[in-house]
Amino acid sequence: MLAQTPPMGWNSWNTFGKNINEQLILEITDAMVEKGYKDAGYEYVVIDDCWSLKERDKDGHLVPDPEKFPHGMKYVSDYVHSKGLKFGMYSAAGVRSCAGYPGSFGHEFEDAQQFADWGVDYLKYDLCHFPGKGDVKNTYLTMSMALRATGREILYSGCTVGENDPASWMRSVGAHMYRSTGDIVDDYASFRTIAQSQLDKLCASAPGCFNDMDMLVVGMHGKGNVSHTGGCTDNDYMIHFSLWCLYGVPLMIGGDIRNMNDFCHDLMINKELLAINQDPENRPPYYEPKQRYASTARWGLMKMLSTGELILAYYNFADTPLEVLLYFDDIGLPYVSGYGLELTDIMTGECIGVKRDYYNPVLEGRTCKLYKARFVKA
Repeated sequence: MLAQTPPMGWNSWNTFGKNINEQLILEITDAMVEKGYKDAGYEYVVIDDCWSLKERDKDGHLVPDPEKFPHGMKYVSDYVHSKGLKFGMYSAAGVRSCAGYPGSFGHEFEDAQQFADWGVDYLKYDLCHFPGKGDVKNTYLTMSMALRATGREILYSGCTVGENDPASWMRSVGAHMYRSTGDIVDDYASFRTIAQSQLDKLCASAPGCFNDMDMLVVGMHGKGNVSHTGGCTDNDYMIHFSLWCLYGVPLMIGGDIRNMNDFCHDLMINKELLAINQDPENRPPYYEPKQRYASTARWGLMKMLSTGELILAYYNFADTPLEVLLYFDDIGLPYVSGYGLELTDIMTGECIGVKRDYYNPVLEGRTCKLYKARFVKA
């Protein structure tokens, strides 16, 4: 079954928007291999919106823009596959895509077959320009049926940007991931708001169908299609990436991996962080619902791993130092249990010893700390 763990890959939209072409996709594919992303587990290379002509041909087929993709999509797909990666494309459930290109409304079965013939392995299916009398759920179900009818295994990424309560029905219509939020931008407040908006939906992901909190902006530093301010610092990107790993959501890189700085490159291929995201049980992080810090500047969360270990995660979203509180009684480990937790820093590998009852580090402004925790009889 597809999507046993959160899908991982790269998508063109965040950095390049409409400025995509064949050469870019081939270069990104090469970079995925040469810079270690493929070996780290990233497998999809996805072309987002703006790849086609503005009108279908006389037979009703979608036509790749010949200036952008002179050899056609099968050529690009074959190249991606030749590097051991998988190829993804974009369409929309409406009459037009979000950028005004032909959508698949009323053309689902013919478009799905065309994608399959091109060797597509992943379809992002957006929601724009949708007819007022249309049924969103039924339309997403129709494309799911169309993809299955091709006989090709295609990961189905439903994108309603959080509208129409997708968590309640996307799994049932066969989607493997679904967008639960509005569009991310390369801004600290953007990813923080998205992460906070999902605190009460942490159980809406599981093997086979994952909550998608949008593509990563790690490493963009104010450059690209969704960069409207100065971008983020490397520390900000650490918070962003670690939250996406902790939440167990898809990791779709949005930056230009050909020109990523060393910090962001190393961050996104960090084995310890990726192991948290790709843990086979994919349990969501836990936070005490009554915890008065969950909606403010400091968060303390815990995540169970299939290994029997825990992840303790501390976030300071403020600009000044704060003590981040996590009392072990709130995560089911009271002092009277007789157990403590031996904590090892995920990023440095430093063991800081056994803690009982609580561990409340003081973090510098806009930073985070994640620890792997092992049960120890105290």
